[in-house]
Amino acid sequence: MKWTKKPLSEVADFFLGKMLDEKKNRGQLLPYLANVNVRWGEFDLSDLRQMRFEDHEADRYGLKCFDILMCEGGEPGRCAIWKEAMPGMMFQKALHRIRPYDCLEHRFLFYSFLQMGRLGTFTALLTGSTIKHLPKEKLAKVEIQFPALEIQRRIADVLSAYDDLIENNRRRMALLEESARLLYREWFVRLRFPGHEHARMVDGIPEGWERKPLAESCQSIDYGYTASAEEEDVGPRFLRITDIVPDFIDWSTVPHCQIEEDRFERFRLLEGDIVIARTGATVGYAKRINKRQPAAVFASYLVRLRLKADVDSLMVGVFVESEDYKKYVQSRVGGAAQPNANAKVLSAVEILVPTTRIQREFREIVEPLFDQRETLQEQNQKLKAARDLLLPRLMNGEVTA
Repeated sequence: MKWTKKPLSEVADFFLGKMLDEKKNRGQLLPYLANVNVRWGEFDLSDLRQMRFEDHEADRYGLKCFDILMCEGGEPGRCAIWKEAMPGMMFQKALHRIRPYDCLEHRFLFYSFLQMGRLGTFTALLTGSTIKHLPKEKLAKVEIQFPALEIQRRIADVLSAYDDLIENNRRRMALLEESARLLYREWFVRLRFPGHEHARMVDGIPEGWERKPLAESCQSIDYGYTASAEEEDVGPRFLRITDIVPDFIDWSTVPHCQIEEDRFERFRLLEGDIVIARTGATVGYAKRINKRQPAAVFASYLVRLRLKADVDSLMVGVFVESEDYKKYVQSRVGGAAQPNANAKVLSAVEILVPTTRIQREFREIVEPLFDQRETLQEQNQKLKAARDLLLPRLMNGEVTA
């Protein structure tokens, strides 16, 4: 059956969100999605901001179920389908809201965009020398190729089956991580750790515990490496600030880079290392490097903390990946054009270091949770690889759904 090809402007309505302007904006404070909240195929709703919107702006800047949100900057073209995860959500100017007309199934259009992103289709449309943008007039010319609606639905059903399994695993991973956070809060914030009933308190903390800056628990604190990402699968993975925004590092999407052997050892990431974004909208986002990771180095906009042997990295990792740490950093950043935090700021936060016994007991409970999380993440990478193998063949009509 012959497929139709039309520019996006003829098959969908699309609109940029509202400009953030505290002096001009009026109305009710409402949550909105920004560029940083949109990932490929999903949304990160852990750090939502608010802006003032007037009643008459609800239709113009509001979201409906099955709208597609696409990044105008950052990683232009990156997009996800909004499924009413939160009512009353609005969107900011850094995003295009795309609503397909009746001739297009919303999931099919999303998978068309996903395939374009994988092929680099959006790259030729970008403007800007340093910060890339995908303006509306360029997006309007993107050609969408599509079959009859019934075939679109069948194609989307096949691909969505993989994404549904991936999403289910993500939810399980989030629950495992939440269990670790709750245990951390119970033991090290509320101080209801094993044996707390008999612990002697000294200056507000149990005897034998220490409260000290994170920097004093570090063996080394280092800035990352400046390199160019390689398109070919050559050299170690090159972890960037954009790779630690999602809940979990997806190593399959982290590019490779070329690096000399001596520099590789200097910037190599090891299990237990903590990497923190030091600039931009994601400043303060942190990730602990886990067991099953490929050979990797880290980029210059990241800071690596390597902890001393007597401080458990799982315990510290749970803390730095929390909203509390993120808010701590973001309340102390400077920078005119965009927020910046140096290594001193990132490592100045005070942490509670318990006795070796309590650290060991915490690890014995939490480590199996993180092992399960990594297993689920590996399953997701295999599901994603299988989906991506089918994606081009379905989207060009080579395989019939």
